Amino acid sequence: MTEPENGALAGTKVLDLTRILAGPLCAQTLGDMGAEVIKVEPPGTGDDTRSWGPPFAPNEAGGESAYFLGINRNKRSITLNMAAKAGQEILARLIKQCDVLVENFKAGTLEKWGFTNDWLQENAPRVIRCSITGYGTDGPKGGLPGYDFILQAESGLMSITGETDGDPMKYGVAIVDITTGLLACNAILAALNARHRTGRGQHVEVSLYESGLFMLANVASNHLVSGKDARRFGNGHPNIVPYTAYPVKDGMIAVAVGNDAQFAKFAAALKHAEWATDPRFHRNQDRVVNREAIDGLIIEALKTEDAESLTAKLTEAGIPCGRINSVAQALAAPHTQARNMVRTVKHPTAGEVKVLGMPFRFSDTPPTIRRAPPTLGQHNEQVLGDELGLSAERIAELRAQKII
Repeated sequence: MTEPENGALAGTKVLDLTRILAGPLCAQTLGDMGAEVIKVEPPGTGDDTRSWGPPFAPNEAGGESAYFLGINRNKRSITLNMAAKAGQEILARLIKQCDVLVENFKAGTLEKWGFTNDWLQENAPRVIRCSITGYGTDGPKGGLPGYDFILQAESGLMSITGETDGDPMKYGVAIVDITTGLLACNAILAALNARHRTGRGQHVEVSLYESGLFMLANVASNHLVSGKDARRFGNGHPNIVPYTAYPVKDGMIAVAVGNDAQFAKFAAALKHAEWATDPRFHRNQDRVVNREAIDGLIIEALKTEDAESLTAKLTEAGIPCGRINSVAQALAAPHTQARNMVRTVKHPTAGEVKVLGMPFRFSDTPPTIRRAPPTLGQHNEQVLGDELGLSAERIAELRAQKII
């Protein structure tokens, strides 16, 4: 919490007007890279995720929700009723001081308050506005709100997730929200880079709908090239075999054999070198056609193996593999600790709280955790008084009027 502020985005000011997951994750990522982030929340309630629990810290009886704590570090929090005129006057002053504005309001909300792109060009021409929407602003569903679960369904992601003969399934986390947040971060960084050349900010937009389609990746390409619809393969891969999960004596392991040479090594490691010369399995395209046959042979060969010794043997043979861990096992793994992917922050009310670390490294401008996730309105006096110059009396008036 005392790490130096010399990140790659040090000196960049971000105004976070978002809630739930995609937007807060985007702003947190910018904060991790060194940006100064001010999170603006509704008075009294704050970001919806503050109440999404249990679990809560410091205990289940109440406190800060684990959900909120996970995506809001490196931010200061102020409360502001942005629908009120007095709140909009403060918001205008904040926008003029920032480099980046991130919002995920219903389409047209900022415009209704007077903060159009024309207003930004006239009053804050260097500001980059990033809008995170459900479906974008045009098209048959343009302007509708978006929800991760619904977008997983509509984008086709659920149709390719789950057992072959089972029901479509959603991903275990809100993966469309997460991907949208990271794509928003990418777009903002590109716009900041463009500003060096043009001297101007711009409006960038990402939507959950397009992110969901983007995530189809090679599966979308398979359909666009072949005309055939995609289907579920459980833990398997549509284009590569063997590339799936297999049961062992004490759990399950994942195996990712990416080419024919690896398959020969895999077969030899399991003492079945003859698989590699079997015409049904010799080439990957043969194995894709005969996936049930080769998977059945592998399952039989592995049923007496234990996960630790088997993964060690396969790794030594150059075969990508890993034990299927629980979340608790993954977060406690030695490599997780070695890569500093679990950090501890000191929260003003929850005490010491463990949070995920940062998944990127910089040689010269390292990312840091400089602030714990804020309590609601924790920085009202600091931001409104010290930075905007409002008097203590004016801040008290705003609080009495429920503007903050």
